[in-house]
Amino acid sequence: MSLVELKVNRISYSQSQNGAYALILEENDGERKLPIVIGGFEAQSIAIALEKNIEPPRPLTHDLFKKFAKNFEIKIKQVIIHKLVDGIFYSSLICERNSVEEILDARTSDAIALALRFDSPIYTYDKILEKAGIILKKEVSKKNIKNDLQDDFKKYSKKQLNKKIENAIETENYELAARLRDEINTRK
Repeated sequence: MSLVELKVNRISYSQSQNGAYALILEENDGERKLPIVIGGFEAQSIAIALEKNIEPPRPLTHDLFKKFAKNFEIKIKQVIIHKLVDGIFYSSLICERNSVEEILDARTSDAIALALRFDSPIYTYDKILEKAGIILKKEVSKKNIKNDLQDDFKKYSKKQLNKKIENAIETENYELAARLRDEINTRK
């Protein structure tokens, strides 16, 4: 079975499941996308890992895990999404310590949040992409999405936006904080 390397394309709010998000992975060398439904906390953690410029005031669980692993010289070499049963994806973390490799079972959302923090590659098997992958006929332009988000905040002053960022961080709404920060940065 051949492995296919994936990267995170985006996270979007799930229209089909209330309070859930769709994590969209895509092939590095192809058109197929792999949508995975994840919870809000995991979506937020992945969004923070992707953003890299936002640092929460207290470490999130995945950040704590990374610090713990690094202190004990454990590396996450790769993540493999290895099984799909009844719409649930199963993943493994391939870890290494002192040249000894260990395979740990993990929820896919947690595995991806950790892979992003460790800069580890994410893989799945071609058969899983054949079964659950999709090819989007019309991609939504990231530029259009960004413009739509900026338009929502144009009526606020920089001072008001900064206050909203503080509130977003206090309530741990890091995705909103990133969007507000982007709006401020366009005004400089």
